[in-house]
Amino acid sequence: MMRLLVSLAAVAVLLAAATAHEHHGEAPTCAGGSGRVLAEFRPGEVTVDGHSDDWEGVEASEFALLPALDPDEDKAYSGGKVAVKAVHDGVNVFFMLQVDGAYAYTKGENHKCPSVALMFQVGENATYNNMGGCKDMPGSCTSRSCRGYEVDIMHFSIGTAIPGRLYGGNHIDNAVGNGNDRFGHLVDVYAWNPHCRYLDGVGPKENNSNAQNDWHGAWWHSSLAIHSGFVDDDNPYGKQEEKGTYYFEFSRPLRTMDQFQQDAQFTIGQPSKMAVAFWYPTDGKEWSDSEHYSASCDWLVLDIQPSSEAAYYHPAPNRSWDAATVFALLLSLVAICLSIFVGCLFSRNRSTAQFTPLEQIQFAEERH
Repeated sequence: MMRLLVSLAAVAVLLAAATAHEHHGEAPTCAGGSGRVLAEFRPGEVTVDGHSDDWEGVEASEFALLPALDPDEDKAYSGGKVAVKAVHDGVNVFFMLQVDGAYAYTKGENHKCPSVALMFQVGENATYNNMGGCKDMPGSCTSRSCRGYEVDIMHFSIGTAIPGRLYGGNHIDNAVGNGNDRFGHLVDVYAWNPHCRYLDGVGPKENNSNAQNDWHGAWWHSSLAIHSGFVDDDNPYGKQEEKGTYYFEFSRPLRTMDQFQQDAQFTIGQPSKMAVAFWYPTDGKEWSDSEHYSASCDWLVLDIQPSSEAAYYHPAPNRSWDAATVFALLLSLVAICLSIFVGCLFSRNRSTAQFTPLEQIQFAEERH
């Protein structure tokens, strides 16, 4: 019963994305049609907090946001392009999405708040359109019949997410064994097509596993006042319709412990295929499928660069370590000097001491 409820909940939270990349017949085309996102090796530079300050030195790839179902340039998102940045530290990959838009937030109503998603190819046959492209319908799609058509999706709806706070994988949902996020709806999903989408660890019987949500993320808007941090009582956090830029920041391990083809596995030096989607409420109304924009009408190439610079990478000097080293050297020098002094003093005392043979000591004892 519990598993059925989880499955129904998964269908409900993903319903908004049902036709995100659903195209019947010939797949649409658009100008450019593809692009590249470069992830450089930059260890220790990024903190996942929704703020963009630590991304200033990272080059962005910009893409027009076109309606996913009808990628016509005349119908592009009025706020402009989406800027996509990525870096990695050899263990995790980080993403920053920047989209201009007036501040819109209605607590508890995801469809009246902006939303973003990242999709990655898992199976070699998985297509961008039709969210993987398996032709099976609900009730018939399984990991066997749709093998090779898997896609990995991260979907972040911010209706219950406080700006600047971290969401995604948490101990409660991961302990249950699925990719849900009951606190901020930053969920980890896999799919074979728009009709066969499930939270990681949920789905047809043979796909159940002790899965987990491997994503973490945060959001921010440039119009928000920066202070010690927002709490739930500060809702709606900012002034409605205030012009500015949305920031969505995410991280995930390059490799996960997935055993069921539900997560994309990234390898340094090998390209991966990804897509970026964006929802935005217009005039305070709930967004609909027609207002779902995509950064392209085909896969983008995620290039996680091997670091030829890694051999020459030197972290900033640790001043406390340098001070400790100098102090240790001084102690060592003092110890050596004391050893030499004690040694000399002992040698001098030995030279003035009278030596008495053992036989004389024994003879003196016998006489007494």
